[in-house]
Amino acid sequence: MRIDVTRDVFQLAQVFTIARGSRTEAQVLTVRVTDGDVTGVGECVPYARYDETLDSVTEQINGLPADISRMGLYDLLPAGAARNAVDCALWDLEAKRAGKRVWELAGLVRPGPEITAYTLSLDSPEAMQAQAAKNAFRPLLKIKLGTPDDMPRLEAVRAGAPDARIIVDANEGWSADVYADLAPHLVRLGVQLVEQPLPAGEDDALIGMDRPVPVCADESCHDRASLPHLKGKYDVVNIKLDKTGGLTEALALRDAALAQGYRVMVGCMVGSSLAMAPATLVAQGAEVVDLDGPLLLAEDRDEPLIFDAAGVHPPSAKLWG
Repeated sequence: MRIDVTRDVFQLAQVFTIARGSRTEAQVLTVRVTDGDVTGVGECVPYARYDETLDSVTEQINGLPADISRMGLYDLLPAGAARNAVDCALWDLEAKRAGKRVWELAGLVRPGPEITAYTLSLDSPEAMQAQAAKNAFRPLLKIKLGTPDDMPRLEAVRAGAPDARIIVDANEGWSADVYADLAPHLVRLGVQLVEQPLPAGEDDALIGMDRPVPVCADESCHDRASLPHLKGKYDVVNIKLDKTGGLTEALALRDAALAQGYRVMVGCMVGSSLAMAPATLVAQGAEVVDLDGPLLLAEDRDEPLIFDAAGVHPPSAKLWG
């Protein structure tokens, strides 16, 4: 087999801002694993929050042996972007060899569309209200927050989209005091879930704290090894393939989390339809699905995912799987 890595850049439809900064493009790595005349593909989004860069992840992938297997990846790469792209490319390769879809190989039921959140970028209250009004037709909006002055933003988004379901992502930007002050207002404004209100290294403060709105672990949850550290702090886990290190671990994490009483959210980094494609399998039946990456792009893959009133649809075989 041969493993090739290329860098691809997708321009965003508009500036995308979270508590940690802004971007105007999605920089991704595309991995192709070729065996004879069959090639499997996968995509990852290296994330600086986890000390990943395009160069470091490329180096990890280029260091793999040519005869790598999906289960062998566990011994060679940690959970993260590099393992994700290779794992997903190997799933795609196996499916093409077998003439089947990945969901069949994984023993899953045939996937269908799932309603996905649409993310509103962090901005001024006035700009966020305008974003909310423009997207008020969408059934689920996700608000990027994470500053000490978020109350006006919450009020503005609810005013702009009075009927939409709303979830909030603080991206580790709040303190325990700020979260405690905001919690009753989250209830009042009908917020249904809050992601990672506190920094991952400081989330012990959630133990014993009133959680009137379900709290979801994002930066605090990577793979199954994370689960023991979440007890008493979180109600929901956010599964992202770039954190788990691929579809293989994402499916295992989903099963383990559900068995331990957690609810499941399936999320994404800002990437193309190729990055979302494997995640649509994990998202089946999830309480919250947040696979809107392609909706934030000005350009996408040649065979993009379909988004319509039914939600995000599973990929065509031409895209992946």
